[in-house]
Amino acid sequence: MTTAIIETVTGRLVDLLHPSPADIEIHEIVHHLAHICRFGGACRPFYSVAEHSVRVARILPARLQLAGLLHDAAEAYVGDVVTPLKRVLPSYQYTEGLLAAAIELRFRLQLSEEDRAEIRRADLVLLATERRDLMPQSGVEWPILAGVAPLPERIKPMSIEEAVASFCGMFEATAQLNLIGA
Repeated sequence: MTTAIIETVTGRLVDLLHPSPADIEIHEIVHHLAHICRFGGACRPFYSVAEHSVRVARILPARLQLAGLLHDAAEAYVGDVVTPLKRVLPSYQYTEGLLAAAIELRFRLQLSEEDRAEIRRADLVLLATERRDLMPQSGVEWPILAGVAPLPERIKPMSIEEAVASFCGMFEATAQLNLIGA
């Protein structure tokens, strides 16, 4: 029998193949995401998944900000695998999906397909911005970004501590809105 149990920053164990909403802890998520570099570390300055998540949430309307903030939360448990590799790893995608479902239950996210599409669009706009501001200027086209314009403002990456504070602040504000149904 295959097992896939990890230890979190707090010492708790999470079964990646059988995650429960009770396994999900926001402080573990933010710590882990703040220490994971986007793009497999290929960006010029360190730029965390936590900061990326905050920036995606800021693009979205208030009703979707919590979901935007948590759209990559499963990566706290399985890491940020670069998209070209992720596409050829169905077991990774499956495991990430299990965790995403547990996270959605834990934080009472009920997303329609339209909501998911809106979050995906915000993620792509930010990806275009990150590529422009943080990645080497190789001249190679990224087909996924065809027709996607970056944000006008430039990204100046946060420190790990700033990313943690921004993520926690946005979580507290958006979780309250989510609970009252805004």
